[in-house]
Amino acid sequence: MIGAGMAGLVAARELHRQGIDVLVLESADRPGGRVLAETTVFGSRVDLGGQWIGHGHHRFEKLAAELGADVFAMHTPARPVIVEGGATVGYGSRDALAAIATLLTWEIVSRLRTPRSWQRQSVRSWLRRIPGRRARRLMEVLVSISTTADLDRYSMHALLDMARYQGGFTAMLSTAGGAQESLVTQAAGTLAERLAGELDGRIVFDSAVTALHRDATGVTIHSASGAYRAEKVIVTVPPPMAARIAHQPPLPAHRIRLQDNTYMGSVYKAIAVFERPFWRERVDAEMIVLTEPGMAVFDTSPPDGPGHLCVLIAGPEARDLEELGPDARRSTILGPIADRLGSEVLAPRGWHEKAWRQDVHAGGGYSALPSIGHDDGYFPHAAEPTGPIHWSGTETAREHAGYIEGAIESGERAAHEVIAALSAAAPERSLGTDSPKHP
Repeated sequence: MIGAGMAGLVAARELHRQGIDVLVLESADRPGGRVLAETTVFGSRVDLGGQWIGHGHHRFEKLAAELGADVFAMHTPARPVIVEGGATVGYGSRDALAAIATLLTWEIVSRLRTPRSWQRQSVRSWLRRIPGRRARRLMEVLVSISTTADLDRYSMHALLDMARYQGGFTAMLSTAGGAQESLVTQAAGTLAERLAGELDGRIVFDSAVTALHRDATGVTIHSASGAYRAEKVIVTVPPPMAARIAHQPPLPAHRIRLQDNTYMGSVYKAIAVFERPFWRERVDAEMIVLTEPGMAVFDTSPPDGPGHLCVLIAGPEARDLEELGPDARRSTILGPIADRLGSEVLAPRGWHEKAWRQDVHAGGGYSALPSIGHDDGYFPHAAEPTGPIHWSGTETAREHAGYIEGAIESGERAAHEVIAALSAAAPERSLGTDSPKHP
């Protein structure tokens, strides 16, 4: 198993339960991949990576229950407030109506046959057509945060294909009834830690894989911790990161194109922690901030717990934050939020942040994206095995790719592929009772 993210951990657990000898090689010094939890000064847990259970994410809900975690519904208004420079932009305003009309147009077009020429048209060039600076800015922030793409290298064709795959822009952008519906009280990252605990002794950290050599009887894996031999290998890391692995013989052309023509999105995430969610006494915290850096703000406070304010910033504006020092970064983010929630926001008791582009193991987030002019990397990514190598990861999910739910689905699917392949190769053996097989 290459990668101890959610897909790799789920696949390894299923294989281990079937009596198959499993070893997970992870380049980082921790499990979780694009899922990461930290403990606050109040003892609560916050997620700096993937966290939301969206509507219909049943695998995620089931896994949380299996691992003894609780799920709670987001505290959310009917619609997030739109703010810019301390002023509120009403949904009945000309700018908001122009943005809504654009979303409705895209929604309709996404359900039809999207013109192939749009594969070469960037989202940013399309946004220039929208009348009104504020309307254009609202759409820019919404699309950036929902995709983490650079809008000048992300095509309209790819955006509309993603919307169609995810069930529409409303599902992608909504909290209640949408992709940000619920949270794990103990944090999604805690689930990764508990899965890793079940695999104690079967995960090798600080073990980046450098090469996979396939032959008639299996695969030789070369890594920072040494060489290993396996009958089957599951690669769970996204294609842009998997491109670091050399293959002998070379991979099929379509897999090379997938690696070459995709890139990881850019996202920065911060959680401000307070003794209590004091803002609820006056207003709801969920908002879209149009001043630079554009951001989405969510109230992710757990029931009966401290106050958690979650901030997401994406694309080039996320990268720009990397140029600031920690104090300047925090004030840049919290200043515009304080205009609405009050000056208390400027003095959080805890501050947790993560710039995913700077993570050398993940490469970015939320997922791998297709470069403009290419359709390699549209969801779901191709996942047919390459000989003894099987492919997993959230991008390969048939449903909810890009989310934790998709990672869980892909891990289950890859594990079942390996179980079926090993059973077919040795039908006289009963998995779980005879000599273990090493995938």
